Amino acid sequence: MQPLIIAPEGRVIAALPTLGAGDALAVQRVERLPDVESLEPERPTVVLLDEGLAERSGGTGALGALASSVAFIGLGEPGETGPSELMQSVALTSWLPADASPSQGMTALHGAMRHASTLIDAYRAARLEQSSAFDLRELSRVGAALSTERNLDTLLEMILSQALRLSSSDAGSLYLMERDEDDNPSMLRFKLAQNLTLPDLPFTERTIPIDHSSLAGYVASTGHPLMIADVYLLPEHVAYRQNRSFDEKFGYRTKSMLVLPMRTHRDETIGVVQLINRKRDGGTRLTTPAVVEEQVVPYDQRSADLVAALAAQAAVAIENSRLYEDIERLFEGFVTAAVTAIEARDPTTSGHSFRVATLTTNLAEAVDHGGEGPYRGVKFTREQLRELRYAGLLHDFGKVGVREQVLVKQKKLYGHDLTIVRHRFQLLLQQADLEYERERAEHLLAHGAEDYMETAAHLDAIRSERRNELNRWLDMVVRSNEPTILPEGTFDQLEEIHRQTYVDFDGVVRPLLSEEELRFLMINKGNLDPRERREIESHVTHTYRFLDQIPWTRELKGIPDIAFGHHEKLNGTGYPRGAKEAEIPVQTRMMTIADIYDALTATDRPYKRAVTAERALDILHAEAKSGLIDPHLLTTFTQAQVFTRVTPTEGTRRRSSAANRPSVIK
Repeated sequence: MQPLIIAPEGRVIAALPTLGAGDALAVQRVERLPDVESLEPERPTVVLLDEGLAERSGGTGALGALASSVAFIGLGEPGETGPSELMQSVALTSWLPADASPSQGMTALHGAMRHASTLIDAYRAARLEQSSAFDLRELSRVGAALSTERNLDTLLEMILSQALRLSSSDAGSLYLMERDEDDNPSMLRFKLAQNLTLPDLPFTERTIPIDHSSLAGYVASTGHPLMIADVYLLPEHVAYRQNRSFDEKFGYRTKSMLVLPMRTHRDETIGVVQLINRKRDGGTRLTTPAVVEEQVVPYDQRSADLVAALAAQAAVAIENSRLYEDIERLFEGFVTAAVTAIEARDPTTSGHSFRVATLTTNLAEAVDHGGEGPYRGVKFTREQLRELRYAGLLHDFGKVGVREQVLVKQKKLYGHDLTIVRHRFQLLLQQADLEYERERAEHLLAHGAEDYMETAAHLDAIRSERRNELNRWLDMVVRSNEPTILPEGTFDQLEEIHRQTYVDFDGVVRPLLSEEELRFLMINKGNLDPRERREIESHVTHTYRFLDQIPWTRELKGIPDIAFGHHEKLNGTGYPRGAKEAEIPVQTRMMTIADIYDALTATDRPYKRAVTAERALDILHAEAKSGLIDPHLLTTFTQAQVFTRVTPTEGTRRRSSAANRPSVIK
């Protein structure tokens, strides 16, 4: 760039007699010095400054501002032997008195030019420092953003858009490496494209081979970046070529390109980022060939280094995202397997945990979109919903600590106990038949045929009465064995049966129903006695202890506490802790509603029938009115029809066919 000399208007400078002659220097005569902003910062500039020009230009302050951009040569007046006080305040490179010789003038000019060049170097260094600091800040900001994003699709969008912005590119593409079953690179998948000039382009994923036929394939196979000034002017000796079909189809002109591998810390290529058409002005759309010619410039080393740094960060972020997805799939598989295993121990509740998880998360989403009362404005993040879902899936995991015979108990008596009772009654029936045959034989031996018919009829009536009595008692036992809620006073017949005795094979007199059998048969709610119920209820504590042993991530650390309280009631009557309203998290309150609803409507359980959705909601509202469950959450559950998000169970569909099944013993 031609150096510039700024000199006072009308001043004759004897020491520089040829000033302005030829094309080596540009000379500008001025009455007043220009502002710093109007100077070209990378053009060597020397100011020939005399007292008058200094005063007209604003004095010391204005001259000091110019000193960082120009070199000053002081010009003296006739008779002056040195600079004045004003001129001394300026950083002069030299002083030329009025009678200075041309050789002194050239020496001063050369020195000033060297100083001007030094100022340009300082300016460039400062710009480079500022640019580097900006690049570092931008990369740090982008890196922080990439490190927090775990969704792969969102992450890829972010990577490509940031690469376009940092390099002032008009378009770009992103490819990910796919591997075969042996973990060897097999192909590149075209995952994403962005084009600022043509933002509405259709996009379809496809794969390309990892070879030298394409630019992305070449970079993926070799690991070497490509920086091309014009892809239409590729040398003949290179194997790769740019496919012009896109340009021809959409009227676009692909010119400069930068293609870089995304490599992990293990030096493995996991993808390729391809940038197109670096622009002077990043906001300009390349709508015509003339605009392309004016705006598009080759990629320089700085932009290549910047995007390379971004690509390295992107590779780590993508690898972390994939690793996170793998961990999530692994954990999802573990949770699913664990829930399936637990429900296999209790087939009557099969699917319960999955339905509770679905209902709970859907209720949370409904609250998020518009909760009632104190929950208006409550929001749940994606991580909180995932935490809630896992808590729902695992809320009954503690059943692993409950004895299986209690867990799957279907009646009041265990199956083998009822079998023993049946055998006992069968024995007594056989004894009645034997007693009839014995007494009939004794009559024949003692009296022969005398009065035989009358005696036989009497003995047969006694046997029939005994058999009917035993069958009636056994029927009472069998009906009482059903899990039901019995009205007050309906245990009298059981106590009467208990008072009956029989003689066992060892000749010992025993009650017809043992104390333990009577105790179980007299259970007036469900099919469990208090000890068994406590054992079933202990599954909540087992669940908490199990879940509390797992080293959850920060996003999932609330799972144990959420699951722990799903049988608590707002008034403190729940279990296992008797926690009250303030101690029960909102997530747990939602799970409680989901758990009760599914328990009411689920496939017939041993101790109850399934009810319809309408009846279940009535029961839930009654519990809310009694202060047991949260009424505001229940309102959202009902109004948002969250309960419709699970398929009606077989138990509900069988309700009508089971209507005739006895529910009470009278």
